[in-house]
Amino acid sequence: MTKLTTHVLDTMSGLPAAGLKIDLYALKDGKARYISSHITNDDGRVDAPLLESPAFKPGTYRLDFHAGDYLKATSDFLDIIPIRFIISDPARHYHVPLLLSAYGYSTYRGS
Repeated sequence: MTKLTTHVLDTMSGLPAAGLKIDLYALKDGKARYISSHITNDDGRVDAPLLESPAFKPGTYRLDFHAGDYLKATSDFLDIIPIRFIISDPARHYHVPLLLSAYGYSTYRGS
C-alpha cells in the first residue's frame, strides 16, 4: 500500500518524541491546502499513515512539526519546523522522519 509516514526522534533524550503535533498540507500554485493534523504516540509515530491511497497523489506537500510546543520546557529557539517535499511516484512509500534537538533538526528520505 502506498502511503506517507513520519516519526520524530528527540536526539537530546535519545527517545521518541511523544505528543508532538504535526500538520499536513498540499501545496499548489503558491497556496497551502490543509489536509490533516496528527499527534505522535509514545513511539514518536502517528497511529495511521498521514496520507494513503486513494488520496496519496503526486504533488508538493508540507509537514509542519510543532517543535516549539514540544520543546517549551527545554528551549525557546525552534517553533514550527516546515518540511516541504515532493511525492513523484505514488506507487512508492514515502517516509519523512525528523531528528529533533533543542537548537537544531535534520530530516531525510526514510524507508
